[in-house]
Amino acid sequence: MKKKKRGFQLTEKQLGYAMVLPSLILVFVVVLWPVAQSFWNSMFDYRLNDPARSQLMMDANIDLERYVDNHFYIDRQLDDLASVTESEDTRQTIAEIKQGVASYHETLISDEEVKRKVEKVDELLMNFTPIKDSELKYTEVDNDFAEDYRQALESYQQSLATISESIDDEANSLKFMQTADLLGATGKTILESNFIGFANYGKYFKDQRMWKSIGNTAFFTVISVALELVIGLAIALLINRTFRGRGIIRASVLIPWAIPTAVAAMMWGFLYDGQSGIVGHYLETWNIIPNASWLLSTSEGSMFSIILADVWKTTPYMALLLLAGLQTIPQSLYEASDVDGANKFQQFWSITLPLLKSSVLVALLFRTLDAFRVFDLIYVLTGGGPANATESISVYAYKTLFAQQNFGEGSVLSVIVFLCVAIISFIYVKFIGSELFAGRTK
Repeated sequence: MKKKKRGFQLTEKQLGYAMVLPSLILVFVVVLWPVAQSFWNSMFDYRLNDPARSQLMMDANIDLERYVDNHFYIDRQLDDLASVTESEDTRQTIAEIKQGVASYHETLISDEEVKRKVEKVDELLMNFTPIKDSELKYTEVDNDFAEDYRQALESYQQSLATISESIDDEANSLKFMQTADLLGATGKTILESNFIGFANYGKYFKDQRMWKSIGNTAFFTVISVALELVIGLAIALLINRTFRGRGIIRASVLIPWAIPTAVAAMMWGFLYDGQSGIVGHYLETWNIIPNASWLLSTSEGSMFSIILADVWKTTPYMALLLLAGLQTIPQSLYEASDVDGANKFQQFWSITLPLLKSSVLVALLFRTLDAFRVFDLIYVLTGGGPANATESISVYAYKTLFAQQNFGEGSVLSVIVFLCVAIISFIYVKFIGSELFAGRTK
C-alpha cells in the first residue's frame, strides 16, 4: 500500500512564531507606529503657530490660499500707484515690478496641475469659502524657482518701500507702503522646505533644561519607587494576615489609588497651601519644615511635595501587587520553619523574600515605568515649578508640543521619553529579571 502524503505542516518553532505574529503586529500598530510618526516629525522644523512651518515639507511649497488672495490685488494696486505718481522713473519701476510678478506667475501656472489648483482656489475664495483640503491649499514647486520668486518679491517690496520714504504726500506714501507690504506678504506664501534632519536632536542634547528635566524625573522615580516598595511591602504583609474586618481594610487601602491623579494633585495642592494648608501647618509646627510656604515655593520643598503625594497615591498599587505574590506562598513552609525554630525575621528573609522575588520585580518594573512617565501629578500640583525645579521630561514635552505648538521639537522630547522607557525596560528584563522573564530555574 502506498503511504498517504502528509499535507503541509508547520514545525513547532514555526507554529510558535505564527501564534506570536498577531501580537507583534498589534505592538507595532499600537506602540511603534506612533513612535515612528514622532521620529519622522522630529526631522522637521514643524510649528503649528507659524504658517511657514505648519506642514511637513521635503520640498518648497506655496500656500495657494494666501498666494491667490494676495495676487488678486497686486495688479490693481500697482495700476493705482502708476496713476498717482508723476515721476517717470517711478512709473518705470512699477511697470518692471508688474511685469516681473506676471512673468513668475505665468511660470508657476505653466504646470497644468498647479493651474487647476489655482483656478479651484480662486473659485472658492470668490465664494468666501475657506480652503480646508491641505492637498489643495499647498502645492510643491521647484526649489530654485521658489527661491528666485521669493527674492524677487522681497526686492520689489524694498523698491516700493524706498519710493514711499521719498514721497512727501502722506496719502500716496501710505499707498506705496501698503503695496510693498502686500508684495512682502506674497513672498511669505512661498514656503521653504522645513526638513532639518537631526538638527533638533543636536539642539536638545545641548539643552540644559532637557538634561535637568531628565535628572528631575530620575530623582523622582528612584525615591518614590523605593519608598513605595518598602511601605507597600509592609502594608501587604499586614493585610495578608487573617483578622476581623480584613476585607474592609483591604478596600480602604485601595482608595488613594482609585482617586484620579489630577483630583489627588488638586487635593494635595490645597493641603500644601502656605496660608490654609493643614499639611504645611503641622509640618511647620513640628519643625520639620522652616515655614508652611516652603512646600510649594522652593525647589527642595516642591520636589518633596510631589514625591509625598505620589507615594500616598500609588503605594496601594504596589501593595496590591505584592499581596498577590504573598498569597501564592504555601503556608506549609512557614509551619515547617516554626517546627525548625525559625523566628519571624528568619522566615521573612529565607522564605518570603526569595519566593516574592518575581512579584517584586513585576511591581518594580510597572511602577518605575509609570513613575518615569509622570505627567498629570506634576503638571497639576506644581506645573514643573518653581523655576523648572520639578519639571519632568513628560511635562517639558507637553509644554513644547502643545503650549508652544512646536511639534518638531516636541516630537524629539517624545522620542527621548520612549528611548528612556525602553532602556529601563531592557535593564529590568535583561539584567535584573532575566530569570523571571526567561523562565530559568535554579
